[in-house]
Amino acid sequence: MLRFFLLVSALLLAGCQDGSDTAVSPETAADVAASETSQPSAEARLAEVLAAQPEDVQARFRYRNPQETLSFFGIEPGMTVVEGLPGGGWYSKILLPYLGPEGHLVGVDYAKEMFPLFGFFTEERLAAKETWVEDWTAGAAAWYGDEAAKVSAFVFGSMPAEMAGAADAALMIRATHNLARFEGNGGYLTQATADLFNVLKPGGVLGIVQHWAPDEMPDSWADGSRGYLKRDFIIKVFEDAGFEFVASSPVNHNHRDQPSEEDVVWRLPPSLATSRENPALRAEMEAIGESNRMTLKFRKPAG
Repeated sequence: MLRFFLLVSALLLAGCQDGSDTAVSPETAADVAASETSQPSAEARLAEVLAAQPEDVQARFRYRNPQETLSFFGIEPGMTVVEGLPGGGWYSKILLPYLGPEGHLVGVDYAKEMFPLFGFFTEERLAAKETWVEDWTAGAAAWYGDEAAKVSAFVFGSMPAEMAGAADAALMIRATHNLARFEGNGGYLTQATADLFNVLKPGGVLGIVQHWAPDEMPDSWADGSRGYLKRDFIIKVFEDAGFEFVASSPVNHNHRDQPSEEDVVWRLPPSLATSRENPALRAEMEAIGESNRMTLKFRKPAG
């Protein structure tokens, strides 16, 4: 209210001082003040973006919780946000309109040398990784056009020098296990954590969502090859890289996911890799839902 009266007084005074016969009415001043507060909050804007997503995307909100997840990480319109392993763009298609024209979304893929280690990529798919930066950028820019955030990309291990200290936040959503899995083959996790640290501004936020290995499982089981990692492992890796652990959230917990030593995360939706020919098992996996996930917030020190 004080701000409103100050604004009214300033406008009325300006009308008197310029020598014109036209004074600014209190009603006009009220309209100006109202326009300053008419923009939707970040929370409301995100809700609008999510409501506009296709039905098949919205069907997965119950497990992926994008409203709560992005709010917990403090993602806001106008930010520069790095998204690790954006893939087909499930989160990208939410982030682009949410960040808006003043924002910037930076996609980051695994180093192309890592992909042959999976053992199932065809020569054609491996060759396509040579032009991933250009291809993903062009594809993502076409999803929403000028109404969405600016788009760029790089791969871990090849971060452009001009990106250093440019990002407000970075997100690694279900994207850390393969880096851990192949760490011994080329230091891929070490390189990725270094790139994430370097790309952030001082005080920038790193958000991790990751399939959560039960503490009682052997470390050899929770090495990323089955999709799961332990919470203490994630925290240590990123603290060793220079990040400060800030907080965790239960938003993506699913305690129905209780894997055995024979299980992989891809037995669950959406992959359902172990039950495609077994309707009864498929129904059992669908009843569990998507994986139990840790949601961890880190920060690059401000000083």
